[in-house]
Amino acid sequence: MKPVLFLTALLVMAASIGAQSGATATYVDHEKVAAGGTLATGADYSVSINKRTAAGQVEVHDKETDTIYMLDGEATFVTGGTMIGGRVSRPNQQLGTDINGGQTHHLTKGDVVVVPAGMPHWFKEVPKPVTYYVVKVIKP
Repeated sequence: MKPVLFLTALLVMAASIGAQSGATATYVDHEKVAAGGTLATGADYSVSINKRTAAGQVEVHDKETDTIYMLDGEATFVTGGTMIGGRVSRPNQQLGTDINGGQTHHLTKGDVVVVPAGMPHWFKEVPKPVTYYVVKVIKP
């Protein structure tokens, strides 16, 4: 599937989640999409375009499932295992310093990874800057 079609499908999916609760549809023009950042939010979802030039911290979202679609670049991404050095950074969110175990993925343009709520995940290495699209589905 072409990236633009995939992005459109994900944005429509996120908007339909909100529509089920009586909300209106969300339209984001191409200039805002190209600029990145938060594109749409609701009580049970968020949609954004993120950019990363370096490794991040290990993350665990207790109530958020992340669907990540790689638009550009490459990264080593680790999922699962046990978070090391974890601390609560805000309600239902933890940050850590490492993952013991887990599965390593080499992500490149066009790859998709879905990280269920509660699973540690980490952009461990970012040898080339990455741009990625994220749809978060948030549990009540």
